[in-house]
Amino acid sequence: MDKESKSLAYISALLYALIVGLSFLFTKVALSTSNPIDILAYRFIASFLAISIPVLFKWVKASYTKERIIKIIPLALLYPLLFFGFQTFGLMHATSSEAGIILASAPVFTMILASYFLKEKTNLYQKLSIIISVLGVLYIMIKKGSSIDLANFKGIILLVLSALSFSSYSIMARKLTKDFTSTELSYIMITISFIFFTGLSIIKHIVDGSISEFFIPLTNISFVISILYLGVLSTLVTSLLTNYALSKLEASKMSVFGNLGTVISIVAGVIFLKEEIFYYHIIGSILIIGGVIGTNFLDDEKITSR
Repeated sequence: MDKESKSLAYISALLYALIVGLSFLFTKVALSTSNPIDILAYRFIASFLAISIPVLFKWVKASYTKERIIKIIPLALLYPLLFFGFQTFGLMHATSSEAGIILASAPVFTMILASYFLKEKTNLYQKLSIIISVLGVLYIMIKKGSSIDLANFKGIILLVLSALSFSSYSIMARKLTKDFTSTELSYIMITISFIFFTGLSIIKHIVDGSISEFFIPLTNISFVISILYLGVLSTLVTSLLTNYALSKLEASKMSVFGNLGTVISIVAGVIFLKEEIFYYHIIGSILIIGGVIGTNFLDDEKITSR
């Protein structure tokens, strides 16, 4: 891989972390107006419309056959469908802090799966770097008073499945990016989640006799802005960025960038929500950033070239 492609891959990974880190702010705003299932429906409606326009007008290339679509469907089921599905229903039975702790473990799952299915090799320094990154997130969560309550066992299992879904997606996407463009993968991924979550939300409202309530949040401008961010940037753009990065970088290297989102969310909380920053935020952030750098720049090739 040439230097320019690798640089673009790292820029994509960093942008992914930035967008995901800021998404927590917009999720908080959306949750003050609507419920998680309706938010997911609107999120994927926005992302589906945003990606359909350039595809339908052929501004971007997307070539499909029945066989090619079938190849992508398992990837689309893993992410975003199962990832967000397990996460959303997991949060109904567990706390957001528990979700943060468990989802931070995704890079470890990815490293294990990548070594088995993709035969990706990580040296001792990279393994330690991944663990350090995860420990950075855990340290922040624990110092904030978070812990895992086994009474929330059902939610914890669903959140673990969410983390495994994302790790499995990273492995499968790494393979499929050899035969598909980022747009081709993202379009099918988003379409399937759009159909599922919109259908689920509408059916729920019909059963409850509250279909009119589905449209009420659209009268709130803060909700609309939040959905546009979550749907277009945090779903569509991150999907494109992740698929591109995975076409150039090993799955284990890409996965740790997700933990950078924790650092971004801390900074965003301080700047936009006037939240306090404590010493453990700084220590944890240093561990996370150090872990990301170590995972990506302490491979055997770079070490031996020094």
